[in-house]
Amino acid sequence: MTHTPGIVITGASGRMGQMLIRTVGASDKARLVGAVERPGHDWVGHDVGEAMGGQPLGVTVTDDPLEAFARAQAVIDFTAPEATLEFAALAAQARCVHVIGTTGMTDEQIAALEPASRHAVIVRAGNMSLGVNLLVQLTQKVAAALDEDFDIEVIEAHHHHKVDAPSGTALMLGEAAAEGRGVALTDVSDRARDGITGARKRGDIGFHAIRGGDIVGEHDVLFAAPGERIVLRHLASDRAIFARGALKAALWGQGKAPGQYDMVDVLGL
Repeated sequence: MTHTPGIVITGASGRMGQMLIRTVGASDKARLVGAVERPGHDWVGHDVGEAMGGQPLGVTVTDDPLEAFARAQAVIDFTAPEATLEFAALAAQARCVHVIGTTGMTDEQIAALEPASRHAVIVRAGNMSLGVNLLVQLTQKVAAALDEDFDIEVIEAHHHHKVDAPSGTALMLGEAAAEGRGVALTDVSDRARDGITGARKRGDIGFHAIRGGDIVGEHDVLFAAPGERIVLRHLASDRAIFARGALKAALWGQGKAPGQYDMVDVLGL
């Protein structure tokens, strides 16, 4: 099995981190070779399988990402923007494929990935699922087909632990709608309405974030005109779909030229 790519998971103790560890461990196409956590975390120095409450996996959690990356062919990273930027530089140094599922990154932080992408493959997406990426493509096509008589609203729902809003997926959908209309999302984005806001501005793209319970992820794109509405919807009931997509991206990136890619590239859409 040593011919299969070695994968490191960052943020190993998180919900996505643990799901990724299980997904890689169950795969016959990849090997788990590292698990990274922040310095001082309780899991550091322990077998990651035992830390997760299961059988030992032979992988010790480390707070030294470069040491872990040096033994790997890919890094899967669902952490926080600041950590992701640090991991990008280290993954590039190790020439690892860096799969980024981190959301909440600013335009400046995304631009800061460029130096790393000159030396290694970066696959970044706000959502790794096949269904969502198909929804993104559909959103762009529908937005291109309809004029501004149709108001566009993006509604997303997630669990109450999620720290960023709108979600990365909602922003992907907003970008797709704006691209379909031939406009920049920054010029038409309408968020957080409250109080006497006045009438809705023609051509704007609205965003709404719902947080509650254990909702994995739900996204609607509403196109509303007088007398009719079109709703495009994706419902995620198991975050394993994101882990499977991330692993697919890590495998796809093997042997590719350095640069920045997304799930549209990975899925051939």
